Formats: sequence, C-alpha cells, structure tokens
Amino acid sequence: MHIDELTKLVVDALDEMKAVDVRVLDVRDRSSFTDVMVIASGTSSRHVKAMADNVMMKAKKSGVALLGSEGERTAEWILVDFGEVVVHVMQPQIRDFYNLEKLWSTGEQDGAERMKAH
Repeated sequence: MHIDELTKLVVDALDEMKAVDVRVLDVRDRSSFTDVMVIASGTSSRHVKAMADNVMMKAKKSGVALLGSEGERTAEWILVDFGEVVVHVMQPQIRDFYNLEKLWSTGEQDGAERMKAH
C-alpha cells in the first residue's frame, strides 16, 4: 500500500472512532525510522485503546503488516508502527507533556498535514 493510502486509512480509522485533534506530520527529512507520524488524542484510556485497535483492525483488513505496538496495557499512549507510518494515540495530558508536534515540526505546515486539511 502506498504511503498516502496508508496515511488516509489511518486517519479515516481514527476519525471513525471520533479521535480528537488528529495531526499528520511528514517527517521524511527529519527521521530515519518513519516517513509520516499521525498523532491523535482520545478522551479516556478506553477511547485511546479503541482507536488504536480500530487502526490495527482496518490495516489488517487491508493487508498492511503491523510491525509492532506498545502501550496497550495502560492506554495512556499507544504507539502503532507500520514502518512508513507511525501512529501515536494519546490521552490529552500525555500529549501535552511530550508535545510531539513541536518536537517533529519545522514550524511550517507539513505536506501530509496539508493533505488532511483539504
């Protein structure tokens, strides 16, 4: 699956579960381990877990291989790794603390984020 298709699949799966503040960051020029990061918030640990599960289920149905996932037990921050696309589903206080958008942003709107905005 092409990276843009995988990114859309992830964003759609998150939107389907009412994810809060979904952001797509193109990090190709800043990362050697992934090309795109998708970051979203959930309203509770149960919501975070349901969103991550939905992303993994939709990807599996589309034949996308999951490289790994972390954080399901506490569901404060679940990382879902598809290689070219890494998904971070977080509770708001964890997201605010780690502020991944600021860490990985160049200060200008990323191409993949622009794709989501249209």
